[in-house]
Amino acid sequence: MTLTIVDYVAYLMLAFKGLLFVVACVFLISGLDELVVDVIYFGRSIYRALFIKKRYRPITEQQLMSVPEQPVAIMIPAWNESDIIFHMVDNTVNTLNYSNFHVFIGTYPNDLDTQREVARLREIHDNVHCIVCRDPGPTSKADCLNWVYMGIKDFEKQNDMEFPVFVMEDAEDIVHPLAIKLFNYLIPRKNMVQLPVVPFEPAHWYQLTRAHYMDEFAENHHKNMVIREVFRRGIPCAGVGCGFSRHALEVLAGDNEEQLVFKLGSLTEDYEMGMRLKNVGVDRAIFVKLPIRRVATRKSLTGKTVQVEKEELVSIRNVFPAEFKASVRQKSRWIAGIALQGWENLGWKGDLLTKYVLFKDRKALLTSQVNMLGYFVIMFVASYYAVTWLFPDAYHYPPLVEKGTLLWDIIVITTVFLILRLLVRMYCVFRFYDAKRALLSVLNFVWANFINFFATNRAIMMFAHYLSTGKWIKWDHTKHVPPSAEELSAFRRRIGDMLVEKRIISFEQLEGAILEQQKTGRLLGDILILKGLVSENELIQTLGMQLRISTRDVDPYETPVELLRLLPRDLAVLYSVFPVEVRNNKLVVAASTIPRREELSRLEEVAGMPIELCLTTKNSLSFSIQRGYERLDQQERPRPRLGQTLLAKGVVTQEQLAEALKRQQQTYSRLGDILLDESLISYNDLKTACEEHQASPGEQLGEFLVRNNYISNEQLSHAMNLQKMRFRTLGEVLAEMQVVSREQMASILREMENEQDLGT
Repeated sequence: MTLTIVDYVAYLMLAFKGLLFVVACVFLISGLDELVVDVIYFGRSIYRALFIKKRYRPITEQQLMSVPEQPVAIMIPAWNESDIIFHMVDNTVNTLNYSNFHVFIGTYPNDLDTQREVARLREIHDNVHCIVCRDPGPTSKADCLNWVYMGIKDFEKQNDMEFPVFVMEDAEDIVHPLAIKLFNYLIPRKNMVQLPVVPFEPAHWYQLTRAHYMDEFAENHHKNMVIREVFRRGIPCAGVGCGFSRHALEVLAGDNEEQLVFKLGSLTEDYEMGMRLKNVGVDRAIFVKLPIRRVATRKSLTGKTVQVEKEELVSIRNVFPAEFKASVRQKSRWIAGIALQGWENLGWKGDLLTKYVLFKDRKALLTSQVNMLGYFVIMFVASYYAVTWLFPDAYHYPPLVEKGTLLWDIIVITTVFLILRLLVRMYCVFRFYDAKRALLSVLNFVWANFINFFATNRAIMMFAHYLSTGKWIKWDHTKHVPPSAEELSAFRRRIGDMLVEKRIISFEQLEGAILEQQKTGRLLGDILILKGLVSENELIQTLGMQLRISTRDVDPYETPVELLRLLPRDLAVLYSVFPVEVRNNKLVVAASTIPRREELSRLEEVAGMPIELCLTTKNSLSFSIQRGYERLDQQERPRPRLGQTLLAKGVVTQEQLAEALKRQQQTYSRLGDILLDESLISYNDLKTACEEHQASPGEQLGEFLVRNNYISNEQLSHAMNLQKMRFRTLGEVLAEMQVVSREQMASILREMENEQDLGT
């Protein structure tokens, strides 16, 4: 019997109908699985809103701050991370609102670039340590973490101490300032604490690869992890933002002959840890979503600046891959570790609920394949109906799906499940981000299925190679892109918001200052000071809180002359810094703003030692540079200091002298600030001129501005006269404070001059 094209198409449609039935059944089972989780989650949420939250208040920031700090060990495995390790760890150490912690970074003997960056970190931060693994890399993340753990144990022996808390992070993490405080609050009452991971938003909506991470983590860490805690069948550790008690790690180490905490060869040692803890009887694991309320300003839809109170999750922020290939590589490692190695190592042991949890973790091996089959079937069905619409006179085959049949009912149910699935994901994305990202998650959902399909098949091939050769799957490192400055400061609060929250200024005052900043380009703090809304001291104290940097008053006469020679005057003027003291083999340098990294490197190169920054007011800094370096120009026999003379004669007390010096420094204004205050130059022109002036460090700034036609001679003279008029000598300040009379001060000054002339 000869088959015609009509017969072939009929057989093809029959095959596709069978395929459609299989796909629909898999979607039905998966949809029922997700529906169970959704019902439990929303039911629990309603119950907690009605009964629990009224009786128990969330942990407050004040509660976190009130608990004494335990020693904390932060473990960071690093392979080929030289591009980001310095900036990320430096940012973490500087922004954490915690002091009693040490960072242990695991590196490899054949990764000298990363070791070099860690060495730079150690020069700046005493609490950063480098652990070098025994074998050349890459081995596996678990192997690296085991060496880090052994290095920590060795550190404990050498320093006769123990760490009660261990925290796992990655090199690319941006950690919330209160994260370690939260671990400190909950551990050791809890043996494991997992924080949410919140990916950064991509710059553009069409960057679907990076965006799909947002959606998946939002659903997993807003809903699914909560359900895992409810089931009490082991919370999977995310590998970052996860804290462990000392007891938990010691039990895991004692659970195997090698005494290793992390299972060698594991690609997702973090996932297995949560399950292993449950298996060895170490419970009390918790997933924590702790929002901290912050006052912030943002643009409304009309473009107006408005004040809002937002909730900021204590979480870990991450920049995930933006390229399709890099995402497939990363997710294939996750799938191979969780679904395949997890299957091999953990099996299907446990009660029915445990098996259900394991099924949820491993069903992606099937659903990712079926999703692509579903797209294939949809394309075929769409093509069929397109042909029948375009060619109505062609041969008509029976419909693939007839209303009232079992297949029809299954497809209707799975369609409802799909809509529910999208709505739930949109809700989770909205809770983590905003309405715009929630709507875009529908588009990301489709793209994510393609990524997961290729990642799953790559994972299967990787695991098949492991089974056939017996060789561990090596650490398939994801190349991390350094975050932008905005991403790096994700948890750093804006200075204006902090001033409003501290009630130093009102929101209306901040709004007015922001409008002026947009017009003039001047720094917000300078505008607030000029308007008299904040004092320079209030501003610098708030800036110190924002940047986690100490603040201090600087006395230029207390700085040893050797340090003034160590850091030359031209560099001090160029970078607006002043040497204060040497402490712990570091040169403490005062500044009113944070120098750029390259500027700090230049200062460290000249000084020959690491630099530690402290903050001081602009007036204090300018006064210190002016008066401090004048001491180098004095004759061998220095002039006696008025303040010390007054103290020796008992005319003033130490407290009165300190207050007078502080007031005197506040009267010293920089030439550039006066030019701005008098509107003789714009902020942008002054900024450009200062950058150009760096090439002529020997020339006075005023002369440079006149020579390059930024200002006229008359304007320079006017500004310098104002500078002179505003400045008060120490004697004038003490007289204004009514500590000494003007006549008494004049007599003491004459006496000092006579002693200087006589050489006594």
